[in-house]
Amino acid sequence: MQKVPVIDLRDFSDPSKRIEFVQTLGNAFRELGFIRVKGHNVDSTITEPAYKCIREFFALSKNTKEQYLIPGGAGQRGYTPYLSESAKGSSQPDLKEFWHVGRELPEDNDLYDLYAPNVWPKEITDFKENLLALYNSLEFCADILLEALALYLGEDSDIFTKITNQGNTILRALYYPAMKDQKPIPGAVRAAAHEDINFITLLIGSTSSGLQLLTREGEWLDIETNDGEIIADAGDMLSRVTNNYIPATTHRVINPDDVNTERYSIPFFVHPRPDSLLKVLDSCKGEGFPEPPRDILGIDFLNERLAEIGLHKL
Repeated sequence: MQKVPVIDLRDFSDPSKRIEFVQTLGNAFRELGFIRVKGHNVDSTITEPAYKCIREFFALSKNTKEQYLIPGGAGQRGYTPYLSESAKGSSQPDLKEFWHVGRELPEDNDLYDLYAPNVWPKEITDFKENLLALYNSLEFCADILLEALALYLGEDSDIFTKITNQGNTILRALYYPAMKDQKPIPGAVRAAAHEDINFITLLIGSTSSGLQLLTREGEWLDIETNDGEIIADAGDMLSRVTNNYIPATTHRVINPDDVNTERYSIPFFVHPRPDSLLKVLDSCKGEGFPEPPRDILGIDFLNERLAEIGLHKL
């Protein structure tokens, strides 16, 4: 059985360990699609208050939560109700609801009008403070991983971070209710097999198991982590700009054996700026590579994928 490799984020700052760090990260993304990250700055003083807030929010009544649904927002900010999202190609909705936190920018920023404003539940006084603290900490970690991936590909270290700087990155707080309280939907699972839309995803430890990745050999592998580790995986945008040299990672969340089990998790989806052009890197063209896909703006790619998973209807 394959195991997901682990890297220590502090090794990237150590000249004697940087090369091994870069190779381990890149090889893991190419060969398996996931990697575990320790030695980062996202500790329990940041994650525990965030989880406290999302537990409090999802415990609110349905009517209260739906006050924070943004009509016409495609679920990109605020609340998205249970059964709203389906995996690409799936005929059944995922058994989850979620909340999105986007980037906060000052009004004089050039991108200010391109991003929908965040909304914050007034019922939970420290929600904004705690979720933004987690957002900022995860972004620091993501930037290091993106720099390392650029070096792995033989590119300048900032080739990714230049287009993800002030990008439309999203923190998603997910709640999978206990199945005993829900009407059964034949064939539906907590999250059907899918690939993430974005460049990379970071996931702090979830409150229960169920996450699996599909190996390159077609086997489903349970993902287990040690306390404090972050899981990182490759998304569709990274696959696109590397001409599938780093494939997007197919993964899912299966239903629990115990119907009383709830699940909370918080993935961090790293996106480019909306005006960034997604084009294949020079290092991923030429002999041995397929014909590159067409160039596309980050915002156009995102909207195409939101339509494929049904969120454009919100």
